[in-house]
Amino acid sequence: MADVQIARALPLAGMVHGGAEVTVSAAPAAYRISLRAGGPAVAALSKALGVTLPKKPGTSASAGSRHALWLGPDEWFVFDETADPAADCAKSKAAHSAVDISHRNTAILVSGPAAADVINAGCPRELSLEAFPVGACSRTVMGKIEIVLYRTGAEDFRVECWRSFSDYAFAFLADAARGL
Repeated sequence: MADVQIARALPLAGMVHGGAEVTVSAAPAAYRISLRAGGPAVAALSKALGVTLPKKPGTSASAGSRHALWLGPDEWFVFDETADPAADCAKSKAAHSAVDISHRNTAILVSGPAAADVINAGCPRELSLEAFPVGACSRTVMGKIEIVLYRTGAEDFRVECWRSFSDYAFAFLADAARGL
């Protein structure tokens, strides 16, 4: 069978909503996996991925363009804008499940002094720096959808959502930003 490459268009490509206090924009394309593994496999997978999988709830780890977010006791969300983490996991002999979800998800970047306020228009998480510091992550809700929220800087967030909800998520955030 021939190796067929399918190019997928980003659902929010080029979309930006900006203002003095916040910018909402589509994130670049990324490879994404949902990774499940237990006990002894974590060290082997960390080595294969080139990033130490975090073991503490709500934390993340990064190495270069690769980011691993702890979502549960044996669950991580791993994304990378340059290299496929699923291919790296496949090299490991450790028992695990690495499911490519690149086609399912997309991301929205929210940045600026009012970024937390814009997200909090529909997300019940406490987003102060003390409660949700840089590197914090969580599976949560925003409006009527499930998201994975990742704080990448003091005034910067990455909102991961299913691509089928991306128009809703972007419009929700842009509308909340208009209210500033």
